[in-house]
Amino acid sequence: MTDAAATTATRPSSLPVKPRIYSGIQPTGRPHLGNDLGAIRNYVALSQTYEAIYCVVDYHALTHVHDPELLRRQTLEMAAALIALGLDPERCTIFVQSDRPEVTELCWVFNTVTPVGWLQRTPTYKEKRANQPDDVNHGLLTYPVLQAADIALPKASLVPIGRDQAPHLELTREIVRAFNARYGETFPEPQAVYTESPTVLGTDGVKKMSKSIGNTIEVLGEPEVIRKQVMSMVTDTQRIMRADPGRPEVCNVCRMHRFFGDDYEEIWAGERTARTGCVDTKKLLAERIIAHYAPARETYRELIADPIKLRRILDEGAERIRPIAQETMAEVRERMGLR
Repeated sequence: MTDAAATTATRPSSLPVKPRIYSGIQPTGRPHLGNDLGAIRNYVALSQTYEAIYCVVDYHALTHVHDPELLRRQTLEMAAALIALGLDPERCTIFVQSDRPEVTELCWVFNTVTPVGWLQRTPTYKEKRANQPDDVNHGLLTYPVLQAADIALPKASLVPIGRDQAPHLELTREIVRAFNARYGETFPEPQAVYTESPTVLGTDGVKKMSKSIGNTIEVLGEPEVIRKQVMSMVTDTQRIMRADPGRPEVCNVCRMHRFFGDDYEEIWAGERTARTGCVDTKKLLAERIIAHYAPARETYRELIADPIKLRRILDEGAERIRPIAQETMAEVRERMGLR
């Protein structure tokens, strides 16, 4: 946080006194358990301390989603889920990326100061190209530039990330640095706010929870769906019989109990002594997940059932940052000699 404090000291007058934090969220529809434990809970906590801006980045999704109705539906689902899982529109700004088109103008501006080599060397470009070899569009290459524009448009000085994402933020810092060097000090170089997020394994117990793999637990889904997904979870593969002692430290179900109750050590002890079996711990985990997310599921259903209300919340978020975006672009145009 020392670096962030130093950034605040040299912050242009147009930046807020309270540190401004930004994060973009892909519109992948309803988030799963890994999304909440690994990111959304942190977003909620950070919104209590910072001027927080959270954006559903539908422009980014165009690199791989080409069905208009699917994109619209998933964008609204993600927005509704963020609110249902604790992001309060009265305490933070939630909006949809395409509702503030200034970001695409700033992206083009940043394209003109970003060497192609910087983009070609990014691991994410290589990964995306490998994942969709039949659709290697230009957006996959310039994705980091749009990401930099997302952060720079509201002049966010802080970005919440895991430590494994540090290289991605460093590219944003390089792009901002290149613009400032050419046209004068305009944007703060965003600092990382490292979040201690657990790596949540999927129901297979091997890979990180992901919709693309299909190993998720849909916490906003119906209770019977959650039960089915939890009961399919792989546990301790070396525990063959019910009477065999378990190894809770390697059991994915036992590890998840840490997030849903303060008695996980007792549960672990039951597994080690074979007092309880894997089926028992799965059933208990399923019921605890269902109970924990019951209020969120209800709020989510209400928002999805009232798209006018949901759209109004998102419109208000986009309107809230409109003067910030317009002021930023006015300054950029002035510095670059544009009318």
